[in-house]
Amino acid sequence: MNTRIKKQFWLSPSDAAELKRKARLAGLTETAVIRLLLRGYEPKEKPDGRFYDVMRELSAIGNNINQLAAKANALGFIDTPMLRKEALRWHQIQNEIEQKVLLPEQSKLKWE
Repeated sequence: MNTRIKKQFWLSPSDAAELKRKARLAGLTETAVIRLLLRGYEPKEKPDGRFYDVMRELSAIGNNINQLAAKANALGFIDTPMLRKEALRWHQIQNEIEQKVLLPEQSKLKWE
């Protein structure tokens, strides 16, 4: 069952403004920010549009490399293992960028 329990609490105007500001910076709802903090994670600031443009380009390039590898394997005239290795490396770089910029980090708070 997915039962939900309502919790109501009061914040000072400055605390409420700070929660709203941080949620907006992270591109999350205020509730999502609180949930992440309760689970021991600190949300990261949402990157600008250029980041997403670069990630789409990286994804497209990785897909093209995979298509080239499949074609080269079928025709048998290119070093397919090397091409596949590079494609894998490309996707690993993409994942590292996503993890460093998008995913929340484990909190270092001691009160967990």
